[in-house]
Amino acid sequence: MLWHEVTIYTREEATEAIADRLHQMGAGGVTIEESGNLERPRDTSLGQWYEMPLNNIPEGDAEIKAYFADTSDPEALITQLKPFIQELSSFGLDPGDAQFSWRAVDEEDWANAWKTYFKPIRITETLTIKPTWEPYEPAEGERIIELDPGMAFGTGTHETTALCLRTLEQTIKPGDQVIDVGTGSGVLAIAASKLGASQVLAIDLDPVAVSSATENVRLNGLQQEVTVRESDLLGLLKSDAHEAAIRQEAGLGVSLPVDLVVANILAEILVLFVDDVYEALKPGGYYIASGIISQKEELVIEALGQAGFDVIQRNAEQDWIALTARRGE
Repeated sequence: MLWHEVTIYTREEATEAIADRLHQMGAGGVTIEESGNLERPRDTSLGQWYEMPLNNIPEGDAEIKAYFADTSDPEALITQLKPFIQELSSFGLDPGDAQFSWRAVDEEDWANAWKTYFKPIRITETLTIKPTWEPYEPAEGERIIELDPGMAFGTGTHETTALCLRTLEQTIKPGDQVIDVGTGSGVLAIAASKLGASQVLAIDLDPVAVSSATENVRLNGLQQEVTVRESDLLGLLKSDAHEAAIRQEAGLGVSLPVDLVVANILAEILVLFVDDVYEALKPGGYYIASGIISQKEELVIEALGQAGFDVIQRNAEQDWIALTARRGE
């Protein structure tokens, strides 16, 4: 089967918003490649290593590739995408002088070529993400997340996901019940379980994400600890306590309210359901919010405060922020 590969050359800070838009337009997969400049500062505190050659993408720039079925019209897709990208600057995101191109590619080339660049990587003090097809011998005390993310959900090594994983490691307590909102490949839900959560509910509105996360949960042998469902957070909160009990019996795993909620989503989306997160948490519960570009940090902090949260921790990497907020008693 042939696919249309649409490529957008833009700035790194605009990649998450553009990728989200491409999914909404029906992309069957999206990849993001950021600068591989050898002079770029890199975090090697946990022994991370970077293979050469990297790439010749200028510092701060990025290349996004989206894959659409060959029944689509790539020129029309690009025409549809251009106004959205031009408007990003009004939201504080600089897309730069965005450039577009497209070509036809074979499905096998698309599905397998990217795997060359996905290697085991130590993300936190104890968590390592390992692609299922790569051999790896873990060190003592090292927790391995087996991952076959598929094309649409990334490898879990982007700054926003890495920030979430590090913050989870600092925040989660043994026995916690956790909800992962917008789970994608399921990497955060799997990590929460491996870090000691008793039960984790992973939810996503995208049925393809649900399928991907379900498979990755199986690969890690966590079917009893992690439940994956197609839903949004509000859908879980729309009923009374009796119906909540019925949902528990139906196999959602967790009992509302929970101890911790984690979400790695664009800031503009995070602020839309901050009140729902507050309702989903126990008094004193924690909310880890990532996916926040630095220009949007105050927007999220303000929304958290208005909902009744106290922001107690801030972690940052490059231009990305992860906030930990606590619900009042």
